[in-house]
Amino acid sequence: MTMHVTFTHPDVFNKGVQEGWADPRTDPTQIDWASRLATAAIPFPVIDGRPVNPCESTGIRYGRNELGHWGEQLAADAIVTANTTSGRWLLLVERSDGHGWAVPGGYVEPGEGPEAAGVRELAEETGLVLDGVARQVLPARYVPDPRASDEAWMVTVPVTFKLSALFAVDLPAVVGADDAKRARWVRANSYADLVNQLKTSYDGQVFRAHRLMLSDLLG
Repeated sequence: MTMHVTFTHPDVFNKGVQEGWADPRTDPTQIDWASRLATAAIPFPVIDGRPVNPCESTGIRYGRNELGHWGEQLAADAIVTANTTSGRWLLLVERSDGHGWAVPGGYVEPGEGPEAAGVRELAEETGLVLDGVARQVLPARYVPDPRASDEAWMVTVPVTFKLSALFAVDLPAVVGADDAKRARWVRANSYADLVNQLKTSYDGQVFRAHRLMLSDLLG
């Protein structure tokens, strides 16, 4: 017999609605899905008025788990690397929600493009302003966020910055802010190197949603 788990974290209904990051509607069949599907980065089915995750089964069939929106939420992630004489370094933030270390990023606001969102989130979470630095906007991709459900999920647009100067000693100063506990440059000559450095230096791990993305980009 198939079990259909239903779950939405209580914070979604109170804190999320009060702070504006959660949809106050508890019934997704009231949403105009035609307009949302027209702008979706990754197409998804809507069955009986309810959105369905197009990329994975999360184990939570109904409800929003810890996310506030229904269906796809578009985000942008800033992936900043820099070279020093000791190798390649990646800028990461430790998430304040306990989900580990991630690249700076967050929701794309209404009327905002993913590239602008990536630059904004980078500055808000680390203090690093790269407005005039060359960057590459990569295709949108699904990320397996541990907060997702089959009815609420994340899609991100990676925005990569490769700092061209070879830093002999000091990397640009960063500081954790907004919803980041701290920001750090972590050595990342490969994805395996990054994982090892996080474990040995911070007893930490990569945010689950970013593991495959960083593995693909770092090699």
